[in-house]
Amino acid sequence: YLITFLETDTLGAAFRQAFGESVAGTGGEPVARLARPRDPIAVWLPNNVSLLGPLTLILLSLTGSSVLLKGGSRSEDLTGAFLAFALEHLPDGALREQLEARTSFEVFDRTSPRNAEFAAQARVRVIFGSDDAARAIDGLPHPLDSVSFAFVDRRSEAWIEPAAVRDELLDTLLKVFAIYGQAGCTSPRRVVLLGAAADEATRLCDALLERWERVLRGGSAPHVASSSVLGWQWAQAVGWDARLAPGHAAVLASGAVTLPEFEAPMGLPVVAASLDEAIATLPENIQTIGHALADPGDPRWLRRLAGLRAKRFVPLARMHHFGPLWDGIDFFRECFDQVEVGT
Repeated sequence: YLITFLETDTLGAAFRQAFGESVAGTGGEPVARLARPRDPIAVWLPNNVSLLGPLTLILLSLTGSSVLLKGGSRSEDLTGAFLAFALEHLPDGALREQLEARTSFEVFDRTSPRNAEFAAQARVRVIFGSDDAARAIDGLPHPLDSVSFAFVDRRSEAWIEPAAVRDELLDTLLKVFAIYGQAGCTSPRRVVLLGAAADEATRLCDALLERWERVLRGGSAPHVASSSVLGWQWAQAVGWDARLAPGHAAVLASGAVTLPEFEAPMGLPVVAASLDEAIATLPENIQTIGHALADPGDPRWLRRLAGLRAKRFVPLARMHHFGPLWDGIDFFRECFDQVEVGT
C-alpha cells in the first residue's frame, strides 16, 4: 500500500481533490486563486498505526512546507525508516538535499519540552492520538494565525448485506481486519450483517475461520495468542458464541446486537441487525463504515448518511485508504493560505 501510494496519479490526486485542475501556464482561464504553503507543519504521530506516519509525510512533503514529525514513543518506527530509505535512494541529489533540509523526524514523550517547541513554531498542527493528548497539544502556545487538526479516538464498522457474502469478500474482510485488529481507527470493531437472521452471523464466523489460514499465513505472537484466549473466555461469559482462530490468532464471536462488548486486541464480533438497529447502536465516535452492499449508490444511503456521525462510507477494501480528506477534514487543502487573485 505504501508503494502504490507513491504512484504519480495518487500524488496528483491530492492537489486535484483540494483545488481542482491547475490552469496556470495553460493559456486557459485566468488564475483566480493562489495556494501558498503555511510553513512549517508539525505532526504528532500515533503509537498504534505505524503506516500513518509515512503516508502523512508523503502527502505533506507535496505542500512545499517544512515538516516536523514527532514519532510515537511506543510505536514501531516506520516513518524514520522510510525517511532514511528515501534519503539514501533518491537519485536526484538536489531533491535529496531539499528533503533532508525541510524534513525532521524525532521521537520524544508527552512530557518533553520539544512538544511546546514544535507547537510554538508550527502554522499547521496535525495531531494523531488520544483525545487527552490532542487537547494537551492544542493547549500549547502557538501562532495566532495557525490551524490545528486533531485525528483522535475513532471507531469503524463493516456493514454487509448477506447477498454480498462471497469467498472474495470474506478474504477482503479478513485482510482488512488482521492488519491492525482492534487497534486501528479504520479497522472494523464489529461486522454488521444487515437484515440477516442470527444464524447467518454464526455461519459468517464459521466461514471466516475456515478461510483464516489460507488467507492469513503465519502464526501469532505469544502475547496475541494469550490475549485471544482471555478475550474468548470474556466473550463467552457475557453471552457471545465465541470461537478461536487457528493458533489463537484471534477471537471471532457472533451474537445479538445488544450484547456487551468484550476486550480482545484481535477480537471481531459479528452481529445480525436491521439498518435501524445498526444506526441506533453506532458509537458516538464512529469514523468509517466499510460497506459491501447490493447497491451503495442507492439514494437512500445518502439520506441515511446525512443524519449519521460517520466521516467515511467506503467499500470494505478501502477502509484503511488514507487521503487528503480525513475524518471529514480537508486537511491537505488547509495546509495552504488561499490568496484571492483578481485581474
